[in-house]
Amino acid sequence: MTAPQAVGSDRTGRQPDALAVARWCAAQAWPVHPLAPGRKTPPANCQACQESSHSPAECSCPRNGRWCHGFHAATLDQDVITAWWRTNPDFGAAVACGPAGLVVIDVDSHPAVVPARDRILPGIPIHEHVDLEGLENGYHTLALLAALRRSPSPADDTSTLRVRTPSGGLHVWYRDDEHRGFTCSTGSSTGRALAWQVDVRAHGGYIVAPGTTTSAGTYTALPGAWTPAPLPRWLAEELVRTGHLKDRQEAQPTVPAPVPDRARQAVVAAGGGRRGAERVLDTVLQDVTDCATTSEGAGFTGKLNRAAYTVGGLVSAGHLTHTAAEQLLLDAARTARPAQDRHSSAVIRSGLAAGARQPLHIGKARG
Repeated sequence: MTAPQAVGSDRTGRQPDALAVARWCAAQAWPVHPLAPGRKTPPANCQACQESSHSPAECSCPRNGRWCHGFHAATLDQDVITAWWRTNPDFGAAVACGPAGLVVIDVDSHPAVVPARDRILPGIPIHEHVDLEGLENGYHTLALLAALRRSPSPADDTSTLRVRTPSGGLHVWYRDDEHRGFTCSTGSSTGRALAWQVDVRAHGGYIVAPGTTTSAGTYTALPGAWTPAPLPRWLAEELVRTGHLKDRQEAQPTVPAPVPDRARQAVVAAGGGRRGAERVLDTVLQDVTDCATTSEGAGFTGKLNRAAYTVGGLVSAGHLTHTAAEQLLLDAARTARPAQDRHSSAVIRSGLAAGARQPLHIGKARG
């Protein structure tokens, strides 16, 4: 079976049959769940789940065919999937990596300052005499790691499914045939990480399905294999070395939970920036909620502070109200660190106040 092709409609630019993408994923035995229209985060929970503090394991919604709690609701049931996408045909599709037996190497290509040498390839010293001129992103660090292991870079592995992301990154899909239960990480983490600007999506996370379109663009499968190949042995060994092998029960409850759908509504209601402001808001809130995949060492406080500073600039520029901004940031912080409300609130207030002094007009650089 070949993957469904994403063809933009003349009105929205989204695929005309997003349901086909979701059904195709389920046919590969990859449990699937929806993403909020135009975004790479799950849709909001039902009102009852939003108002009640409980774990996904305690919730009856997924068992009753509702999409609450992100990847915990993922299913192979074609009837449930059909009902979800008939409710909202603009939903995107995502795959719950752990239940699907997948490890996805998420290669980023974001402009950023190269970190200290000990954080480029965690656990591997890079001596001062090594010239790092030209090292700029996850493609480079992954290639460096592969070269040290005398192996080709996964980014060039045409034997497995590779998906180009709208931002210029790459998702390299592999099967964990030995069911080792690898867990997620972010490449910027000071704790568990494979390489700088290289994230790992496995147990405790999800991945956007090929063929899905967000407001940023389409996740497009590259020429080559349409299905994941077995995880290369050298890469599995690197995941073990860098601490990705955890107890299965520890990994399951952690989830990069949805950025609240109110984020988009708040920006649009304010009338400013719209799609540009939405993308900025989506990115900074996702950085915070991604910390839910790691109990410590994810740089949570710094990410929350940067998000609050950025959102403060959006508020000052008129893209959304201060009240909406504060609530969105607190919701994201609670997703990642539910027991740290007092700490999170202090960080948010400080960051918003600092950011408000420099309005963030979309399309203009900040000083």
